Order: sequence, then structure tokens, then C-alpha cells
Amino acid sequence: MRFRHRALAGLATLLLPLAGMVGLAGPAQAATSATATYTKASDWGTGFEGKWTVKNTGTTALTSWTVEWDFPSGTSVTSAWDTDVTSSGTHWTAKNKSWNGTLAPGASVSFGFNGTGSGSPANCKLNGGSCDGTSVPGDAAPSAPGTPTASAVTDTSVKLTWSAATDDKGIKNYDVLRDGAKVATVTTTSYTDTGLTAGTDYSYSVRARDTAGQTGPAGRAVAVRTTGGTTEPPTGDKVKLGYFTEWGVYGRNYHVKNLVTSGSASKITHINYAFGNVKDGKCVVDDTYAAYDKAYTADQSVSGTADTWDQPLRGNFNQLRQLKAKYPHIKVLYSFGGWTYSGGFGQAAQNPAAFAASCKAVVEDPRWADVFDGIDIDWEYPNACGLTCDTSGPAAFANLMRGLRSEFGSDYLVTAAITADGSDGGKIDAADYGGAARYVDWYNVMTYDYFGAWDRTGPTAPHSPLTSYNGIPNASFNSAAAIAKLKAKGVQGGKLLLGIGFYGRGWTGVTQSAPGGTATGPATGTYEAGIEDYKILKASCPATGTIAGTAYAHCGSNWWSYDTPATIGTKMAWAKSQGLGGAFFWEFSGDTSNGELVNAINSGLS
Repeated sequence: MRFRHRALAGLATLLLPLAGMVGLAGPAQAATSATATYTKASDWGTGFEGKWTVKNTGTTALTSWTVEWDFPSGTSVTSAWDTDVTSSGTHWTAKNKSWNGTLAPGASVSFGFNGTGSGSPANCKLNGGSCDGTSVPGDAAPSAPGTPTASAVTDTSVKLTWSAATDDKGIKNYDVLRDGAKVATVTTTSYTDTGLTAGTDYSYSVRARDTAGQTGPAGRAVAVRTTGGTTEPPTGDKVKLGYFTEWGVYGRNYHVKNLVTSGSASKITHINYAFGNVKDGKCVVDDTYAAYDKAYTADQSVSGTADTWDQPLRGNFNQLRQLKAKYPHIKVLYSFGGWTYSGGFGQAAQNPAAFAASCKAVVEDPRWADVFDGIDIDWEYPNACGLTCDTSGPAAFANLMRGLRSEFGSDYLVTAAITADGSDGGKIDAADYGGAARYVDWYNVMTYDYFGAWDRTGPTAPHSPLTSYNGIPNASFNSAAAIAKLKAKGVQGGKLLLGIGFYGRGWTGVTQSAPGGTATGPATGTYEAGIEDYKILKASCPATGTIAGTAYAHCGSNWWSYDTPATIGTKMAWAKSQGLGGAFFWEFSGDTSNGELVNAINSGLS
């Protein structure tokens, strides 16, 4: 993988003390305090304008605020700004917007409202605490409840049970989410959803609310298919995984919705989101704009709903959330590293436990904790050379994977993309892939990029040969050799996925149609010399032959090699005969608009 408003008149001020809550760095760190000042800014007889000012009077940051008060009967809020206001009878609650909830020590924020009636607020609370600025309840939102367990599934109903969430102030109730939308609020840890459609896929998750009114993140989702119906779920037990590139939303103009319009979403089982970066021995989000800030219009989004400016989560992560709600069978893994970002793994391997903890913190960020089902490590290459050379030693990779499995546990997928160098003393021999296999769910064996125009004069050779052939530049550079070598090291076939490239590699200045010809350099490509998407090559340089289970094409002075639906069919049959766990591909945007390569993988493995 290569890679906001009115001036207030000065009127008498009623000081209503408020207690604030903050995110605690650790159990020994005390919470801060806060106060709130209420001002009746103006009164025009039939109505009035009120203003609250919340001030952080403590020494640590305030991460959110919720102001509650009671109005006497006949007094109410009619409109508000810079806050979200709700009511239950005469009890009123105002919560921060996404952009004004954080207050540094000494900072303050104001919000206002218009009201009717003549009463004044009473019984003020902030985040459930008392209002004198001295009470210091913890402010942590509830933890995510456990993944629901589905039972008693019928044509029209399912019973869900889950382990309780935890919170310093106690749990008040739970929201049950079906396909991302709330369908019920319950006070127990079980719920039976009814009125469902037979033979239909649903996704359920649960979030908790504490007695202070704070709502925590949703837990991991469970996929449920009701009985009956005529539409069958995806067949077979093989993994069918594709990489979705973070940067593809720019020049390639490829978005999560393309997985739906191409038909690919119904034919895959897993998505690797590529790539997170590895810096200072830690996992970090790379392009935060593409990942969780880029806004999508209704026609661009999976759900058909436009993002709003104050939405807590946007970008690719939100689109993946919508995709999972629509296709509950899909699992998403966050992939870290890749050709460009593998240089950070050496430092990470020096402290695998700290690295794993940082990765889990990214994967379980409350803003998108329901999006990811695991982590994928793409280290190119442990104790060997890729873009940079690593000297961590043969045990570093296994140590890293052991640390990840220990941190993530059995509820998450832990996988790795690995070299396919089948040569003696090559990259597979440089690291303990056999020992590390016990900690991973599977390996994505990168059985492509064996040959290419980095050898400018050739000889021309297919970049993803399934087997060796007479005249191959290196007899150990092929899929069969790599798989055999990994099996010899004790890796079970079911933990190996065969890699497919949705692109070709090519040379120019070539006169010979068969492999083995000389060249003058890399052929022109849309984004990079010597490489081109299948969707382009299919029409611009159609295949003229096959060798070693893959296709090649000679058109004019250019020579390309790439996989077609036919050669993918051959490779999938071979993968099944070898007892492999399935296949993966790099990457979605290289396919045609109707997903013909994904369809070939699905058909070949089903």
C-alpha cells in the first residue's frame, strides 16, 4: 500500500451560584467549580429577555455545561440562542452547543433567551451539581454500554441485552439505537424491539445517560437479521476486504457513498480506512478535515441527509457510520502506517503497550467510537527496508502485535498488512510473522507490486503473478511462493488473505508484446508515472494476454499488467483451494463505477 447578537440593558443582577464539572485527567485530580449569573436584560410587558453567563472559576478546563432551573407556572422560554433549550413542565434545561462547551480556567460564556411571564428562575443546577460554586461533582459522561446481545429473533422482533454503563453520578436510562436512530429509552439493560420487517438487516447499539443529564457515547453495534423474508445475506464465510483511502475524497473524488452507488457495499465484509499516522510512537489521525470535519450535502451523503455546521461528527467517519447503519454486516478497521507513514513504527515497537494504548484511544474516541471494529497495522517493513529502513530486530513485529491484542482484547479485530516476499532471506524471513500470527485475526498479504517501472528498462513483468513462470525476473516473487512460505512458518491458511491490486503497473518504449521486453521508462499515469487505475486501463489499454494467473496488455509503445474480472476469478478459486481466509484489495477507487472487480472477488469467494 503506497502509500452572535443583542446588547443587554444594565438591570439588577441576580447571582445564582452554579457548580461546574470538568473532564478529569485522573482520579486524583479535583474537578473545577463554576458560577452562573442570570440577568433579566429587558422587559417589554408581554415578554422579556434573559441572559445566563457561565464562568469557570476553577483551575482545570470545563468541558461541557448544562444549566437547569425552574420557572413558576405561567413563565416560559419562547426562543433561545447560543444554547439548546428543552423543558419538562416548569423545569428548563439549557445545554452548550458543540462550539461553546469548553471553558478554560477563568473563561466565561453567555447565552440568552426570550420569554413570557413575570417569574424568575429558581432551583438552579449546573451539570447536576449544586449552584454555590463549591460542590465539585465529577463531570465524566457515562461510559459506553456493552455491545448488545441479540436473542429471541423472529420475523418481526428481537430481544437485546447489554452490560451496564458506568458513571460517577449513576445511570438514569439508556437510549436504544436502531441503524443509528433512537427507537426507545429504557431504565433497564434490556429491550425488545418489535414491528420489524422479515428477512431484514438491522444494527443496534446503546448509549447511556446519567442522572445529571449527560449522554455518553454509543457502544459497539451488533448486526441482527430478522428471520423469514426472501433476500439472503452475503453468502460464504470468506473475508472480502477493501481499503478506503482518506485522501481519495480530494483529487480522486471518491467518497463513501460510491461504495453504495457502485454496489460494492453489499458484496464486501470489511473496510480498512487508510491511513492513520504513527508519530512519536503513537497512533494519530492524519487528515482531520477529511476524517471528521468535511461537510457533505444531502446528495453526497450515504443517508441522504446534509451535514450541519454544528454537527458533532462529519467527514469520512460520519459517512462510514451511515454506511454501517445501512449495511450492518460491514466491519470497519482503522489502518495505521502504509508506505509513507511506516517510519514511526520503530519507535512504537520500543514501547508496544504505550503504542497500543494510544491506538485504542484513537479508535475509541467518543466522537466515533461506534465506527471502528478493529485496527490494522501496515508496517512496511519490520526489520527491513521500505521507504525507510527499520532495524528494530526480528522480534519487534510480534511484540507490537502482542501489545495490540493485549490492549484491544477479543472484542476487536487486530490485523496486519504484510510483505509477500517469498525469497530466502527476504522480508518474510526478517520478522517473526509466524509468532505474531497468534495475536492477529488475519494477515493481508500484499501479493502485488512484485515488479514495476522502478526498473526503468525492464524486463517487463506482471506486478501480481499468482505463480512463477519461465522468464520471471525473480522466481520467489509470486503469490504462491509467499503463501507457501508463511504456511511453513506456522501461519494457518485461514489467517491469510490474498491481495489484489485494482490498478496496473506499466512501462513505455516497449516493442515486445510478451513479458520480458525492454523499456525506456515508466508509462504515463493519471496520478503517478508507471501506475494507472483498472477503470482507465480497461478501455485505454485492453488486455492482450495472460500469464501466471494475471493479465498483461501491449498497446502502442506501452506495456501494462493488471487483474481483470477473469483473472480475479482464477485467483479466488486458487485462494479457496489453499484454504485461505479470503481476499483483500487496494483500493476501492480503482474499480469501475459499477464495481466489477469487487463483484468478481465476491463471486469467486462465495
